[in-house]
Amino acid sequence: MNITDFIDFSFIDVIDILLVALLLFYLYKLVRGTVAINIFIGIVMIYLIWKLTALLNMDVLSNLLGKFISVGFFALIVVFQEEIRKFLLLLGSTNFTNKRNVVRYFKFLNQTREGSNLNLKILINSCEDMSKSKMGAIIVLQKNNSLDFTLNENNYSNIQLTPQVLESIFFKNSPLHDGAIVIENNIIIATRVILPLSDRSNIPSRYGLRHRAAIGITEKTDALVLVISEQTGEVVYFKNGSFFNFDSLEKLEKSIAQDMND
Repeated sequence: MNITDFIDFSFIDVIDILLVALLLFYLYKLVRGTVAINIFIGIVMIYLIWKLTALLNMDVLSNLLGKFISVGFFALIVVFQEEIRKFLLLLGSTNFTNKRNVVRYFKFLNQTREGSNLNLKILINSCEDMSKSKMGAIIVLQKNNSLDFTLNENNYSNIQLTPQVLESIFFKNSPLHDGAIVIENNIIIATRVILPLSDRSNIPSRYGLRHRAAIGITEKTDALVLVISEQTGEVVYFKNGSFFNFDSLEKLEKSIAQDMND
């Protein structure tokens, strides 16, 4: 009898493997660069230790670890609740009737993916000017995750990114200065966007609603956010629910360029 007689491999199995690979890819994209990946490694280590203690007949330790592993599914939901929420938002906000979103959703299949076309010089120079004049602003840079859930028919726009446009939008008496703007490549696709606020309690007291909104949207999506303080003119950079200060705008530009193409 041939060994291949025991293998029943059909087209459905191929689809099954591809779907699992797709799921694992997006899970990796969500946890990459966050503390979640370290937590996952810790859980894997506990599982391996549990198997080793069971093999060595270390009953007490094996039973303790076994109890932990038995509730592992619920523990994963608690530990990775932010990542799970981000993943569900990714699925729920992707409009499959939109050709652009379909291409974005499956672009990992293209190994020669192009980087972002965002003109960082315009963005950074505008931030520098607004910082000097203490012009408050919150700028969201869309990456892979759709931000459709934050948009509505009242805030859609299609404005080419220029220094004059950015400063006019966030001018204090401008009708568009309240809320955030969303930029995709070199197009401002939305203005006056209301972002979800973070409910974290460890945000520095010097940070206001703009900063809390920046943390909120970067906790839920892979977007990048720049916030300019209206009180101090400080430029703060947000990604993955964390905030970063740079001692020069050149370093900030390099960081954004790397993150946009990551």
